Amino acid sequence: MTKMTASANAARHSTGRPQFHCQAILFDLDGTLADTVPDLAVAVDRMLLDLGLRPAGEARVRSWVGNGATRLLQRALHDADASAIPIEQALSLFLKHYGYEFAVRSRLYPEVAATLRQLAARGLRLAVCTNKPAKFVRPLLAHFGIEPLFSAIVAGDDLPRKKPDPAPLRHLADQLKVSIAACLMVGDSRNDVEAARAAGMPVAAVSYGYNYGENIRDSNPDLVIDAFGDLANLIALG
Repeated sequence: MTKMTASANAARHSTGRPQFHCQAILFDLDGTLADTVPDLAVAVDRMLLDLGLRPAGEARVRSWVGNGATRLLQRALHDADASAIPIEQALSLFLKHYGYEFAVRSRLYPEVAATLRQLAARGLRLAVCTNKPAKFVRPLLAHFGIEPLFSAIVAGDDLPRKKPDPAPLRHLADQLKVSIAACLMVGDSRNDVEAARAAGMPVAAVSYGYNYGENIRDSNPDLVIDAFGDLANLIALG
């Protein structure tokens, strides 16, 4: 099932199905293109064990992902009643463990690779806009075999501000030489919706990702999709 709300770039073709007209699509990574929580959770738990704390487990980590590594670890330490531990110490341990195994258990969601190739073949410019640390982004995309499909990438530490700030989206639009109105942001959390709204960019959200346990529809994106493959039929080059 797919739901569309009001959008300046949205239209309906003769079948009655909603359709977006755009020239470029910006994709979030974690929770949108790939389920990366299994590897993130292992690194978080190993960091906690190094600090003499109990592991959190994958289910809890799944509800903390979305604002970058530092915020993820702040949530983990707070949950463990260990907020007094310097975040720099926790981050160093986490990055060490995640660097060993960041692409072992992570998987692309169904239809992602095929849909991205289809969109690129139609002339759409594709980009990644993620809060994930830059050192992991291109290697992870390369591991999945989709890195060459993206014309531009902005990671969580590439700019002074990250989502939900609109700066990364505006930066990517400039890199792609496409107007804000001709871009579509596709993500899985309220961070993506808020960033797009602040940038003045249309936004679609997948229903299956990470959104702190909240229903993404409550954030009122322009488009909600339950399967990534639906994008192929909902995007028109415009």
